[in-house]
Amino acid sequence: MTQSRNQARQHRHHRVRGKVNGTSERPRLNVFRSLVNIYAQIIDDTQGCTLVSASTVDHEVAGQAAGKKGVDRAKLVGQVLAERAKAVGIKRVVFDRGGYKYQGQIKALADTSRENGLEF
Repeated sequence: MTQSRNQARQHRHHRVRGKVNGTSERPRLNVFRSLVNIYAQIIDDTQGCTLVSASTVDHEVAGQAAGKKGVDRAKLVGQVLAERAKAVGIKRVVFDRGGYKYQGQIKALADTSRENGLEF
């Protein structure tokens, strides 16, 4: 039986999630990419709550992201996420790529988050 691309991604994500866990000292940075938008959130898995989030749907980001390509939009989301995390006091995270390949938008978001102060 063949899997769709999304089913294969979800399978990879569940496999990785067995190993990657966010704590209150070092929460998990999760990335989700749809066909149009990219979402990133920092999650404390022990409490089961989202601490910080940013996406191309946010009002702050949507105005700046209009008319840009995918990688540039991902860089913008990574920058905003890192700024919001610093404001809350989060410096170190565990990166969860969500089953996607570490290239393109995912890599751009991760690199920009690192450049703006997040450690992972």
